[in-house]
Amino acid sequence: MSERSGGRTRPPSMMDVAALAGVSHQTVSRVFNEADSVRAATRDRVLAAVDQLGYRRNLSARALATHRSGLIGVLSGGSPLLGPASTLSAVEAAARRHGYATLVGIVGEDDPEEPVSLVDSFAARGVDGIVAIVGREAMAAPLLDLVPAIPMIVVADVGESAEQPSVVAVDHAAGARAATQHLIELGHRRIAHLAGPVDWFDARSRIRGWRSAMADAGLDGPLLEGDWTAARGHALGEQLARSGLPDAVVCGNDLIALGLIAALRERGIGVPDRVSVVGYDDMPGSAFFSPALTTVRQPFDELASACLETLVAQIGGDQPARRLIAPELRIRASTAPLA
Repeated sequence: MSERSGGRTRPPSMMDVAALAGVSHQTVSRVFNEADSVRAATRDRVLAAVDQLGYRRNLSARALATHRSGLIGVLSGGSPLLGPASTLSAVEAAARRHGYATLVGIVGEDDPEEPVSLVDSFAARGVDGIVAIVGREAMAAPLLDLVPAIPMIVVADVGESAEQPSVVAVDHAAGARAATQHLIELGHRRIAHLAGPVDWFDARSRIRGWRSAMADAGLDGPLLEGDWTAARGHALGEQLARSGLPDAVVCGNDLIALGLIAALRERGIGVPDRVSVVGYDDMPGSAFFSPALTTVRQPFDELASACLETLVAQIGGDQPARRLIAPELRIRASTAPLA
């Protein structure tokens, strides 16, 4: 707090910061607005004065001066699944690192009017940009038809289109391809894929990556559709056991892999002795599955950082962009060379 007036302390002002740092209030303003013209030593003095005084910027005044609100709207389907939930949390944290507060809106994934209505609501509240975390085509389609007046990032690999908003996503095709190539290098030839629901963009991309690796090796294998749950993975495992076991299985996510391994174990089929299994997500605890699960790690923090970097650049005037973030194969004990 600064000087007392009538027995009361007033909060420190920009002028107080300037006086303590030995600079003009214009210089303090340039530091706050991240102007390139301020020398590093001067910037450090100003920021030290801010910390010493406990100065808090008037964000309303800043919004009036810059014509920006410092708000980002985040649209999500509200799925409790690891991918969408972790992405939402990471985007909110990345926004704070960039100095933005977030307005989060949850929409139904089957109502095409809800995403558009929420975008309108965000715009009415003056957000500087929007991050749309979409899982399924029904949720994404109305957003891709929009030409929003404010920058928007779609977090899903929805393909390429000259008119769509910026796209930032994990390269799930590359992740599934790497998982399949790992199994091929271990000598496996009959490799099945237990996919997620095909109306999800992530599931389609993973199918594409599995097919690409198999085709390059001149191989073919069964494709079965799941629903992201361990229960469905268990049911598909029973189906594989009845119809003829593959050498290995690439699963659409770790929960499907968990159900599959349980179904195989119930029939005395060892993993990886008889069947190698790869999951996808690297969910918390996957290293403690029995056996420890080979899986593909989703880089949620890197994804969120790329979303905010792309959005901030677009807020600054850049054109829409497309960025795919590479996942990482984590090799553990659920895969082994073909016996």
